[in-house]
Amino acid sequence: MYKENFDFLVKNARAAIKPVRVAIAGADAENIVLGTFQAEEEGFATPTLVGSGKQIEALLKRLGLSGRRYEILDIPEDISPVQRCIDLIREGKADALMRGNTQTRDFLMPILDKKNDLIQPERLLTHINLMKLPDYGRILAISDVTIIPNPDLRQRKEIVRNMAALLRKLGYDQPNIALLALAEKPLFRVPDTVEAETIVRDHAEHPIARCNLVGPIAYDLILSKEAARLKGYDCPYCGEFDGIVTQNLMTGNLLAKALEIHGHASSFGVIEGAKIPIAITSRSDPPEKAYLSLAVCASVPPVD
Repeated sequence: MYKENFDFLVKNARAAIKPVRVAIAGADAENIVLGTFQAEEEGFATPTLVGSGKQIEALLKRLGLSGRRYEILDIPEDISPVQRCIDLIREGKADALMRGNTQTRDFLMPILDKKNDLIQPERLLTHINLMKLPDYGRILAISDVTIIPNPDLRQRKEIVRNMAALLRKLGYDQPNIALLALAEKPLFRVPDTVEAETIVRDHAEHPIARCNLVGPIAYDLILSKEAARLKGYDCPYCGEFDGIVTQNLMTGNLLAKALEIHGHASSFGVIEGAKIPIAITSRSDPPEKAYLSLAVCASVPPVD
């Protein structure tokens, strides 16, 4: 099973038993609030707005959102809005965490703090971008784009595991995942190609996750059956991959941004590997990204 566009996410969210109660850390972020209230209007999210009450109320008034269904939690400037949101979740007053007007590092550090016990046992926190390219007939996941700068062999296996886990939660039976590399053969002067071959070999012996894993493989072969034909590369998944695991954060970040800017791709980010659903989008992103990220949160229940 594969997905052609993001409509299935919204359909899944609307079909959820109850709206996801989302705590927004630093809720004085215009586009994130707009996307959240679109989700609230469609019935799959109920927001708690955490941060400066004065700034949040002013923003809601300016956007014409005063009087909608929400709660504002005003906190002092010296209190982390992210930690306060996590406290709400641990108290059973919220289900999911969402980044608002907070720096990426400030958002991630409380999540990674062991005292908050948010990471699944023996799991790695992974940022995954879900993308829709105009000329590619299926949704494409790309990772890691935000968290792990230079993953080692073990971490790359965990990133594969997390990507497969997310895609399976979203309804993919057996996702096709590619380990991006410079070439489709191991080159000993290019260590990540050797590493990719090792990961695929290990996966064949002891599966990392329920997925079809290929690598090393170059970008053109991942996306194009015709490129595979011309190069004589025999792989049934070329042009049908659901996910790309990149070599490092720089590659993933550049690839995602290039596809957005020059490839006119639609995309949004989520975090996998935590016990709770986590939505993470940039403050400058359009409201649609916050809306779609919340649709995933509403579709995926917290881990017991």
